[in-house]
Amino acid sequence: MSTPAPTSAPAASDSSPSKLKQAITGPLLYLFILGDVLGAGIYALMGTLSAEVGGALWAPLLLALLLALLTAGSYAELVTKYPKAGGAAIFAERAFRQPVISFLVGFSMLAAGVTSAAGLSLAFAGDYLGTFVDLPAVPTAIAFLALVACLNARGISESLKGNVIMTVIEVSGLVVVIAVVAMMLGGGGGDVSRIGEFPVDANPAIATLGAAIIAYYSFVGFETSANIAEEVRDPSRVYPRALFASLITAGVVYVLVGLASSIALPASELSDSTGPLLAVVSASGAGIPEWVFSLIALVAVANGALLTMIMASRVTFGMAEQGLLPRAFGAVLPRRKTPWAAILVTTAVAMGLTLIGDIGTLAETVVLLLLLLFVFISTNVAVLVLRRDRVQHEHFRVWTAVPVLGVASCVLLLTQQSGQVWLFGGILLAAGAVLFFVARLRSKAPGAR
Repeated sequence: MSTPAPTSAPAASDSSPSKLKQAITGPLLYLFILGDVLGAGIYALMGTLSAEVGGALWAPLLLALLLALLTAGSYAELVTKYPKAGGAAIFAERAFRQPVISFLVGFSMLAAGVTSAAGLSLAFAGDYLGTFVDLPAVPTAIAFLALVACLNARGISESLKGNVIMTVIEVSGLVVVIAVVAMMLGGGGGDVSRIGEFPVDANPAIATLGAAIIAYYSFVGFETSANIAEEVRDPSRVYPRALFASLITAGVVYVLVGLASSIALPASELSDSTGPLLAVVSASGAGIPEWVFSLIALVAVANGALLTMIMASRVTFGMAEQGLLPRAFGAVLPRRKTPWAAILVTTAVAMGLTLIGDIGTLAETVVLLLLLLFVFISTNVAVLVLRRDRVQHEHFRVWTAVPVLGVASCVLLLTQQSGQVWLFGGILLAAGAVLFFVARLRSKAPGAR
């Protein structure tokens, strides 16, 4: 998909020293991305996919992985070329030189991040936690976000060490699903023939594409890693390896879980279950208690919220450094070298959203995907625009066809969204545009500094 050899050029680049601490190693970055991609959604995804493709769950998961790798290639080039906090917003600022575009790209990431974190905090405080203790949802969600903010502010190294533990637990839950079905199959149970069965009235190609759009959401999360590039040691060497390795690992795990689910249960039972993987484990006869999977899902939700808030705070910090947000949001703790002001602001917004009490499936999934697709299109185009911009250090270079195909894949996914989704996403982007122009007017007002 990409050229293995990095490129270099003699022209100047932005090499100003970072205010943030470079504490992220290759293994920590790999687990950061893997933990963000392997979220709690996979524990419900198989039921949704089975309604679209029957037992051929592996097909849309594999297609979604290939689509995600296209945009990941563009991120690998731009992150290694411009390893600064702010991610896609910084790429847009360099490529298009239009502050409003840069702002809207960053705003889309922020809107997706804080809304997702608010939804995850409510999920954490809801049924998952209710398995162990009964607490009011909204106050618990707010307290949970406060704890996440404290860990985020303490240090990126401490945050990612916490992510390591939670990612191992997330992966172990999925490995358990694969292992118990393998033992079931070895004992003469299950039905391998189901992995190639599509619904009777479905066109396999159309059904796979429709399901891949759903599965694609399970692979997003890799883009958040662009926002911590400034804290990665030797990003030109480390970032591409960690990015592609984590996505391929997630894809392999997803495909194996899809195969295991189809072998263990017929599509009709998977699609009717609100906890399909729990149903799969139960069908295997392994005798694993239900609370174990509730605990794993709880950890997955907590990990997702932590990584999302790390991303949101770094986007805010990066935009403040570029003058797209108030400079005060770029304040950093002197000893910890973490962006405390950005953490405070993004946490406060996420807490405010939890007061709604129900973020809603639309805002948490499809609309967030719409906003992220806007970001992905911008990033893929930015790769091509910035080819003429040379930097002094070596960096990864993706084949030119990859960002072109990346744009095409995003457009294809956008065409599958409903009018209601476009309306809601359009309202959010319009709100961002209004905020940008209000800020610009205030900065030009007499006496403004």
